[in-house]
Amino acid sequence: QVQLVESGGGLVQAGGSLRLSCVASGRTFSSYAMGWFRQAPGKEREFVARISWAAYTTSYADSVKGRFTISRDNAKNTVYLQMNSLKPEDTAVYYCAPSDTYSKLSNSYKYDYWGQGTQVTVSS
Repeated sequence: QVQLVESGGGLVQAGGSLRLSCVASGRTFSSYAMGWFRQAPGKEREFVARISWAAYTTSYADSVKGRFTISRDNAKNTVYLQMNSLKPEDTAVYYCAPSDTYSKLSNSYKYDYWGQGTQVTVSS
């Protein structure tokens, strides 16, 4: 399976920015759609954003639309999440995940090989 390493999280004040990275192992990274998800304490993991394998198509959860931007660099096996205008409600552990089907990357996505995630904490 694809191994995933997320990084770039941290503590930031409301209104600030962070850029998350997810490096995936394996030579088939460019054939997968990629998604970002997050899980806040006591809550279910939720979909944040997704990007098609060639980066032609992106989609966002309503809660982050206009503030977050997903991108990818297939030469580096890396997907990014640029997060601007952060709010305290964005506080969560953020995870990335691959899928062979773009539209499956949603709140109902089931994946057995999550990475360790990266903690994002936004103070008010």
